[in-house]
Amino acid sequence: MAIKTPHVAVDGVIEIYNEGIFQGIVLIERKNPPYGYALPGGFVDIGESVEDALKREMKEEVQLDVEIIDLLGVYSNPKRDSRFHTVSVVYICKANQNPIAADDAKSATVISLNDLQDMDLVFDHNEIISHYLTIRGYK
Repeated sequence: MAIKTPHVAVDGVIEIYNEGIFQGIVLIERKNPPYGYALPGGFVDIGESVEDALKREMKEEVQLDVEIIDLLGVYSNPKRDSRFHTVSVVYICKANQNPIAADDAKSATVISLNDLQDMDLVFDHNEIISHYLTIRGYK
């Protein structure tokens, strides 16, 4: 009998710094459904730790070598992804260069914290951003 479990994913709230000054966080425009803006991320491969998956996905999707700062949270609402039940492990991380869209990202951009409030993100990424802003003391 096959065991059925949720898909495991990782997402990164990537803080971008330029000469030590915080610029904002990275959002991508998704190339595949569901379309829209989101945090960069992807699925964990068999035999891969979530930390290694995060670093791989950030490199593949936005061409960034990130430093993991902290675990933001685990998001597991069965309805968070309309495609299937997905559990996402979300990390706060940082990078010192600008993102370049690749892989599943149609575009990648650095969004200031002020502009984040006007964004309508796919999945539950608005909730994740709200949690991030609270944890980091921006809200």
